[in-house]
Amino acid sequence: MATPSPDLWAQLPPHKLRSLARAWLDEDCPFAEAAAGAVGRAPLRAQLLAKSPGVLAGAPFAQAAWEEVGCSVTWLLAEGSRLPAGRTPVAAVEGPAAAVLLAERAALNAVGRCSGVATAAARAVEVARGAGWAGAVAGTRKTTPGFRLAEKYALAVGGAEPHRPGLGSLVLLKDNHLAAARAPLEQVLEVARRAGGFTQRLGVECGSVGDAVRAAEAGVDVVLLDNFTPQELHRAAAAVKASAPQVRVEASGGIGLENLPLFLGPHVDVVSMGCLTHGAASLDFALRVLRPDEEP
Repeated sequence: MATPSPDLWAQLPPHKLRSLARAWLDEDCPFAEAAAGAVGRAPLRAQLLAKSPGVLAGAPFAQAAWEEVGCSVTWLLAEGSRLPAGRTPVAAVEGPAAAVLLAERAALNAVGRCSGVATAAARAVEVARGAGWAGAVAGTRKTTPGFRLAEKYALAVGGAEPHRPGLGSLVLLKDNHLAAARAPLEQVLEVARRAGGFTQRLGVECGSVGDAVRAAEAGVDVVLLDNFTPQELHRAAAAVKASAPQVRVEASGGIGLENLPLFLGPHVDVVSMGCLTHGAASLDFALRVLRPDEEP
């Protein structure tokens, strides 16, 4: 029996969805809006259309924006659905006319951005699985300020690992931490382990095979091999696994869809890719107002 997938929408705190929706609406409409006065508060029905092929994501965020102004949303396609080329109906929106249009741009921006990230994530996962590699394709913290929760969620919808949501979710010592500490690697690791306590895993970024093996032998949970060439990466990963098989090896730095297969190997557990968020192109969505006698 297959293990059921987690309910990604249920993982999003409702109060956080509401606060994000309010922030986006405040940004877009901080004062009275004259165009709303022209359309009034009569009931209105509209259709959310996808205009780009890809993976649908971002429904919780778009729905939160419309619900914040008193509208309701009925989704016609599930999160993670593949969107074909052309104009595809994905949701029906109902509410006071001024309110439907007030939240339109915030909702479309959210679903467009999330769908773009999910599409990029799905492509990367497909490349990895097509190469016969079963490790984790992950995002990074290279996210849009104020939009991290949505982009991390979208990575998961696309089948990738969101990676750590913030600095505190993994004690990760990167090159600048090690440079600032001005102490031997083993000493810095021990201080960090004590600071994090028993509940947190410990990782360290390494720039050489020697440092990677030293970190593994010091008992870290994750060794991050950053900006290695594919050849150097696989040699370092093999050395880490030979020294400490339980340590997870993560590859990062300069990895994109075109060169991803070069970084996949039997000793690499995770490949993290910043381009899944900072390089993803948003999908195009539109809102079409329906005639009174028209079905969504």
